[in-house]
Amino acid sequence: MKKFIISFSVFLVAFLTISQIYAQVTSDYDKTVDFTKFKTITFLGWQDNSDQLINDLDKQRILDSFGKEFEMRNLTFVEQGGELAVTLYLVIDQKTSTTAYTNYTGGMGYGGRWGYGYGMGYGGGIGMGSATTSYSESDYQVGTFVVSVYDGESKKLIWQGISSKTINENPKKREKTIPKGVKKLMKKYPVQPPK
Repeated sequence: MKKFIISFSVFLVAFLTISQIYAQVTSDYDKTVDFTKFKTITFLGWQDNSDQLINDLDKQRILDSFGKEFEMRNLTFVEQGGELAVTLYLVIDQKTSTTAYTNYTGGMGYGGRWGYGYGMGYGGGIGMGSATTSYSESDYQVGTFVVSVYDGESKKLIWQGISSKTINENPKKREKTIPKGVKKLMKKYPVQPPK
């Protein structure tokens, strides 16, 4: 039982750590659209001024990363009138993670035997154990990022990608994780860059 409790505690901590590192990515698109026919794209801006939730450096990292990913798919950005139009949206939620740790202490025992004659005897034993559970809480922020692509002529939504991930507090790491996150999200786009 002790090994199970320790193993489960280690698994739970590992799962919570891993789930906060990797982005959860989903997407949906209009399967009747030929995405390869589009050659130009226009950036329509951030929905609901959600860019105000992040600093200018991270905002530029996001825009540069998406610009690079779309250009790798043979799309050229134009100021207006693009065959495609893209908007970005960001939500940041404050979360609290609770982790439980259980410490089991095995008991001490007493046993003895005494007797006389041919094997008559008495034996006894006492065993005791205790388990204590402690909890720790940590606050973290989860960013949900939505990129929406519209047909520039019909204004119809034709692709949407959503990524949710724990926000890294270290700016130097965000410099690397933002492009990686955008790249992972754009792997869901119907057109992939040439190899």
